[in-house]
Amino acid sequence: MLKRSLLPLLTLCGLLGATLPAHSQALTPYVLPLDYDLMTEQGQFLANEAQQLAEFQQFGRALALAQLAAQLAPNDGQVLALLGGLYLQNSEVDKALPLLEEARTLLPENARVLFALGSAYLQQDNPQLASSYLEQGLQIEPNNPSALFDLGNTYFKLGQYPQAIAQFEQSVAAEPDFWPSVNNIGLVLYEQGEAQRAVEYWRSSLELAGNEPEPKLAIAAALHAQENCGVAVLRASSAACQEALRLGTEALEQDSRYADIEFLKTNLWGDRLLTSTSAFFEVPDIKALIAEL
Repeated sequence: MLKRSLLPLLTLCGLLGATLPAHSQALTPYVLPLDYDLMTEQGQFLANEAQQLAEFQQFGRALALAQLAAQLAPNDGQVLALLGGLYLQNSEVDKALPLLEEARTLLPENARVLFALGSAYLQQDNPQLASSYLEQGLQIEPNNPSALFDLGNTYFKLGQYPQAIAQFEQSVAAEPDFWPSVNNIGLVLYEQGEAQRAVEYWRSSLELAGNEPEPKLAIAAALHAQENCGVAVLRASSAACQEALRLGTEALEQDSRYADIEFLKTNLWGDRLLTSTSAFFEVPDIKALIAEL
């Protein structure tokens, strides 16, 4: 706000002298001082409310509350980290990163902030920086399955396959039902040419995940390539080829995004598996299904 000078008005009053009525003296409005401690407290309260909404998957309302909380408590690392995490959840990485970096400055030893930064830089396709933040966080909180999973993904993107599998295995050791790590061991193995072992991991992942489309489509693409299902006679007679058609159809009907090769790349499907998947998409029944999605 621009504060206006009262000097011209006072000068004018002096020139007019006694002729100016007493009730026309200039009045300075009283401005209440801000209670920054109270504002911070209110911001923290709103941040807690936003956290609870996020836990119930109400991300839109959570984000609105967290934005207000950050305005009231701009120097609270926990509040900034929450808002950055919600932006990250909403795939708004460019908005998330400055908030998370500021939160890291305020909370340099907070593992969750470091994990969030690692995830953000992984989404920005910067696996080197992502791995640095994740490794720092894991020194503080070594058995976090999600962070171990993300670190495995950074090594996978860097082509460091043994290290990637080791991190995925540690993630599963920390949380045996963590199906994404089981699934991604299959992705790594397939790129190493171990198709049969990859399928075994995807089947295990599907057992843990219940009805997830990703392992279904991966199994379908692998079986189609292994069993020479591109040959119509084999596709019609082979039980494995029939299973490939069934699983692939289920996966694509569940989530049409899996028909998009670019979407599969963002899910770390490697070149070898993408080649097999592209061939599977040329199966007449699958090709017709994709055209309808």
